Amino acid sequence: MLRIRLAGEDAVLHPSGALFLSSRHTLLVADAHFGKAVSFRKLGVPVPEDTTLETLGALTDAIEQAGAREVVFLGDFLHSARSHARETLDALHGWRERHAGVRLTLVRGNHDARAGDPPASLLIRVVDEPFAAGPFAFCHHPEPVPGAYVLAGHWHPCISVSGRAFERLRLPCFWLGDDSGALPERAVGVLPAFGSFTGMHRIDPGAGDRIFPVAEGVVRALPQLPVA
Repeated sequence: MLRIRLAGEDAVLHPSGALFLSSRHTLLVADAHFGKAVSFRKLGVPVPEDTTLETLGALTDAIEQAGAREVVFLGDFLHSARSHARETLDALHGWRERHAGVRLTLVRGNHDARAGDPPASLLIRVVDEPFAAGPFAFCHHPEPVPGAYVLAGHWHPCISVSGRAFERLRLPCFWLGDDSGALPERAVGVLPAFGSFTGMHRIDPGAGDRIFPVAEGVVRALPQLPVA
C-alpha cells in the first residue's frame, strides 16, 4: 500500500485498486461489476468462472488490511440486469453476512441504471452522484464538481509503460488530478476498476496529474507532470 496526501487528507492506495481515506475509515471501490461473467455466459459467451468470488475475496483483503469501517462503491456495482442471477446474489449475500459490521454505500453509475439497485437485503445505502464527504465528492463519472475534489471510476484507467526488450505493458492505475487548487477543472481522481473481470482504458495524463500504476501487487508513483 502507498500512503499519500490528497485534498488535505491522508489517503492510502491499495494494490487491489481501492483507495482508503484514513480519517474517515472509508474504503472507496470503483467498478466492481459483480455478475459480469454470468451476464456474458447467459449470452452464450465462454468467460472465466468464479470472478465474483475472486472480487469479493479481494474486497475482504482490502477491508481487513486497511481497517475500513465503511465501503463506498463508486458506481457499477452490478454489471447488468442479468447479474441478479441466483449464483451471483448468493455469493453477495454470503459475503454480506460475514461483513455485517461494515457500512456499505453505492453511488449509482451508468451500469446501475440498467442493472437496477442491489437487493435491499444486502443493506446497501444507494445514493446519486455527487455524494459529498468533507472536501470530496464521491461520483461514478469523473467530472468536476465545484468546490470539491472528485473521486470517481467509470474509465478503468491504465497506463502504458516500457518493459524489457521494447515490451510495452498496460498497467491499471490511480489517475489523480491536480489537488492544489491551481487547476480546479482537473480536481478529479479516477480509481482503477476493482472487478476481476473488467477491461482497461489507456489514459493521457495532463499537467498536475499524479499517476500510480499497480504491478505485481505493488503501487508505485510515476513522476508528476508539472503545472505550467
